Amino acid sequence: MSLRLVFPAALLLFVGGAASAQDRPAERPRPEVMTRVVQCRAITGSAERLACFDREVAAMDAAAASGNLVAMDRQQVRRTRRSLFGLALPNLDVFGDDGQGDEEAARLEGTVRSASQNANGRWIIVLDDGARWIQTDTRTLGIPPRAGQTIRIRRASLGSYFANISNQTAIRMRRLN
Repeated sequence: MSLRLVFPAALLLFVGGAASAQDRPAERPRPEVMTRVVQCRAITGSAERLACFDREVAAMDAAAASGNLVAMDRQQVRRTRRSLFGLALPNLDVFGDDGQGDEEAARLEGTVRSASQNANGRWIIVLDDGARWIQTDTRTLGIPPRAGQTIRIRRASLGSYFANISNQTAIRMRRLN
């Protein structure tokens, strides 16, 4: 391989690596009220440390009660992500990432609560959690969807979604609410 080809390739790898390092999200800072609680651990005197914990935990409790601090465990995050699946929302980084690499965030499995067709013959599917989806392509289904059937919805390209209802061929859909 000639030097004229090696240098541009190496330059592209270097620039690409630097760009991807810049794209990585920074470590999310802790809320100040939580940082103060953690800092209490550094106090060596037992009575002073306990007083610090009591004071800062009370401040944390007040922040949570007023809505200034919100804490969620992984189960709550998963339930919330599932309820928001398919909605076009800005990335507010409230779940730690945008879910793009998360397999669970790329698909949804549920049950059809109801199904009806609109005036254009497109299916409107309501899931068991109340989410409403509408068919955006003109593909016909061999078996009409009905309550109780399973539905698997997965991300497709360009913000669209594919839905398989009872293992039938996928139809393209978008979420209404």
